[in-house]
Amino acid sequence: MFRLKCIETFYLSLILFFASKKKGMLARIKGSLLVLKEGLARESVETKEMFTIYHRYSRGLATKEEMKIANNQFREIVTSLGLGVLLVLPFAPLTLPIIVKLGKKVGINIIPSGFRKDDE
Repeated sequence: MFRLKCIETFYLSLILFFASKKKGMLARIKGSLLVLKEGLARESVETKEMFTIYHRYSRGLATKEEMKIANNQFREIVTSLGLGVLLVLPFAPLTLPIIVKLGKKVGINIIPSGFRKDDE
C-alpha cells in the first residue's frame, strides 16, 4: 500500500511539474514563432526591393547605391539558403550554435539580417 501511494505521488508530482512547464514552453514557442514571422516578413520586403532594383538595373535606371543594397540582399538570400542546409543536417540543434559562435569569432555572420537583433 505504501509503495502504491509513493508511486501515485511520484506520478502526480511529475504531471504537475510538466503541466507547469507546459505554459512556459508554449509561451516560448509562441514567441519564437512570432520572431520567425517578423524576420520572414522583413526578408520578404527586402527581397521584393532587391528584385525591383535588379529590374531597374536591367533597364539602366538603377544607381550604384541601389545596386549595393540589392547585392547585399542577394548575399543575405544565399546566407539563408546555407543556413537552411545546416538545419537539415542531423544534430542541427547542437551544431548550429557552435557554427554561429565560430562564425562570430572568424568575423562571418551566418544569421540573415532579418533574424538578427538590432544590437548585433
